[in-house]
Amino acid sequence: MNAPPDPAQLDAVLFDMDGVLVDSEPLHERAFLEVFAELGYGETHGMNLADYLGQSDRAVWEDFVAKHHPPQSIAELTALKERRWMELLRTDGRVFPGMSELARALAGRYRLALASSSVHAVIDAVLELTGLRDVFAAVASVQDVGRAKPAPDIFLHAARLLDTPPARCCVIEDTLAGVAAAQAAGMTVVALPHTYPVTALTRAGAAVAASAAELRSWLLPETARETAA
Repeated sequence: MNAPPDPAQLDAVLFDMDGVLVDSEPLHERAFLEVFAELGYGETHGMNLADYLGQSDRAVWEDFVAKHHPPQSIAELTALKERRWMELLRTDGRVFPGMSELARALAGRYRLALASSSVHAVIDAVLELTGLRDVFAAVASVQDVGRAKPAPDIFLHAARLLDTPPARCCVIEDTLAGVAAAQAAGMTVVALPHTYPVTALTRAGAAVAASAAELRSWLLPETARETAA
């Protein structure tokens, strides 16, 4: 397994959102499938949504439009899916166990940012659900940058907002696209196996924590020692 991060080398922690803080990847898939059906492509959409994990909604819609040439614009399609996803979040959204507590604990030691491939409206909805708005010193969205993951733009933008060198940042991710983006940004990356299996994440070069508790013991080893004592 790849080595855990060294807290002495870090000043900031950047959280991905979907699949890290909230169990929202299945909700994204449901929202896309429901919108595809609403548009008349329920059985013929031909989109393998697993290929887009960690990427922006726009990447999905660009390929959908190229395949089917619907009358709606990408902006209109994005808005349809965004509204459906927020409805699902309100009824079925949940925070991964231990993640809220982890974020609050880390905020006492590091500067924190949320760096997501989602748009700001979606990020705001998740921050309301989790009650973590006050924890993050900065929020970076795909709307703020030129390229989505696996490009490093979102993470580099978050580091600038925190006024922290990339090499002093640790990224918490769950997807292969996110791991690649963090590596391209020159940051330490750790992964939680919420979306991909451990073997895939380790092959991609990430250290994988089995749980929020293990990740906390890596990034806050002093608290782990106090608990053990």
